[in-house]
Amino acid sequence: PVYDFFMGAALNPRVPPVTGFDLKIFCEARPGLMGWLAINLCFMHVQYARLGHVTAPMVLVNAFQFLYVADYFWNEPAILTTTDIVHERFGYMLAFGDLVWVPFTYTLQSFYLIGHSHDLPAWGTALIVLLNATGYYIFRAVNLQKHNFRTDPSRKIWGRDPEYITTARGNLLLVSGFWGLSRHFNYVGDIMMAAAWCLPCLFGSPLPYFYAVYFTALLVHRERRDNKNCSIKYGADWDEYARRVRWRIIPYVY
Repeated sequence: PVYDFFMGAALNPRVPPVTGFDLKIFCEARPGLMGWLAINLCFMHVQYARLGHVTAPMVLVNAFQFLYVADYFWNEPAILTTTDIVHERFGYMLAFGDLVWVPFTYTLQSFYLIGHSHDLPAWGTALIVLLNATGYYIFRAVNLQKHNFRTDPSRKIWGRDPEYITTARGNLLLVSGFWGLSRHFNYVGDIMMAAAWCLPCLFGSPLPYFYAVYFTALLVHRERRDNKNCSIKYGADWDEYARRVRWRIIPYVY
């Protein structure tokens, strides 16, 4: 009972059941992300009220995270093929994570910059922007590649027909494009963006880096859970997939 409460018992609970309001998709997409941006803007306003201006690090953090959330809503149909929606059941973990954890911990960089204001050299700003832009491209391109494949398996990837494994259950496991580099290459983009969101705070405290450390651990743990579940679900077909796509997240590293 404790496990089912924490991890969830229903995959997509609805009110009323079956055809009603989808609680998981609502919590995943709406209040937490909007609250995240609202809290960021409040912290930026406090810095402006105290200093009479907004610093470049505060602008970077707010801009990067605004881009991430705006992209989420712009590509909202793509969340229907993500791990959270397809595999994770809706329990306390997802509900608390979406409604509380996201808006009140992902804003720690903006909070920190209120009392630790500083400037960045032009070259530092440029490098951080480049890091975030590269991470964002990887994150979005990889996820869209998977989403496009799931909606249209015949669609070409990098100008070629996609390569995939057809499991005994009838599922298709993509092994080409970004998904041939690692089983979760999209997480590389997530980790790069996490670093870019924290670096504007510099190195005076570990607090702003909580997000990057936590999120990397979360992704590694999620990948391990996903690998275990898929191994049980697909059996020998998953073994063949793991042989074809050896690396879990970062090619040649992990």
